Amino acid sequence: MRRHLLLIGLPGAGKSTVGRALAERLGTHCTDIDPIIERATGLPVAEVFVEEGEPAFREREHRAVLEALRLPPHVVAPGGGWAAQPGQLEAALDRVLAIHLAVDPRVAATRLAGGPTRPLLAGDDPERRLRALADLRKPFYQRAAVELDVSHRTAAETADLLLAIAKDKAGW
Repeated sequence: MRRHLLLIGLPGAGKSTVGRALAERLGTHCTDIDPIIERATGLPVAEVFVEEGEPAFREREHRAVLEALRLPPHVVAPGGGWAAQPGQLEAALDRVLAIHLAVDPRVAATRLAGGPTRPLLAGDDPERRLRALADLRKPFYQRAAVELDVSHRTAAETADLLLAIAKDKAGW
């Protein structure tokens, strides 16, 4: 039975970029959750955090992921903190192959430099903040069925590896 491919991991792991590349290889689509929230609110994610607070953002994220999982199986890329919300990943495990895109926080910080502001990484030392997030979220990310270190892989290389995993473990 074909299952959704749910990409989880830290900001900078490449969930959005890899998700689109993987979806293209599979001939399906990728639901990237942050842009859905941005379209619904008319605000960048960072501003949603400021205007509504993290709990309201997480509720929007929760609803968007549930909607995505109601669609036929495809690639789903929630924000980095989605899987670290108690009960989220467990509620989805029967419909998804959860894949943790593991990334070294130093690499993630480099990838994110110069990009849009990430609300949980604001401040002088994003690498330190990413390390703290990695430590906090590790028990949640470890619940994924597959972990793939993407620290030194391109999005294309990662998508190629995930294509084989999708065929082997998720019925694609």
